[in-house]
Amino acid sequence: MAGNALHFMTNANVYLDGNSLLGRAKEIKLPEINVVQQEHQALGMIGKIQLPAGFDKLEGEIHWTSLYEEVALRTINPFKAYPLQCRGSLQRYNPAQGRQDELPVAVFMTVMFSKNSLGSFKQHEVPEMSSSFTCSYIKQVMDGQVLLELDVIANIFKINGEDMLTDYRANLGA
Repeated sequence: MAGNALHFMTNANVYLDGNSLLGRAKEIKLPEINVVQQEHQALGMIGKIQLPAGFDKLEGEIHWTSLYEEVALRTINPFKAYPLQCRGSLQRYNPAQGRQDELPVAVFMTVMFSKNSLGSFKQHEVPEMSSSFTCSYIKQVMDGQVLLELDVIANIFKINGEDMLTDYRANLGA
């Protein structure tokens, strides 16, 4: 598709432990990939630079539409890791011709829940409930192409299938 295509995604579904939560999650905030950087300065340099030193913790949050027993029983256990998925449909538009196609987008994660809101209740209003999680593994896939894969425990970091840590693991003897 031409370089001037517009990408548009307006909806998604969440899957927890392999179970569809269609209509149960109001919003999911996926983890941000934040690079931890260390300042470097040395003799002969006229300034300082920041160099990548790893990744910050991966955190996210799900806002629920109500209280669901099967969700509550999983999210309240801080010692169990669960597979979590977010799936959407990316529409691509050519401004001169309209929608050209739709591509599947999926984010696969391994998460442990760390915070659960039991709700804030007001008369005639939907209660606000949320669950926060930490993530040790994340993979982003668009139309079968793995854009990002990050596993902080197994020292895996791939961009578009290219292993960014091959030398690092070899140097550590892993």
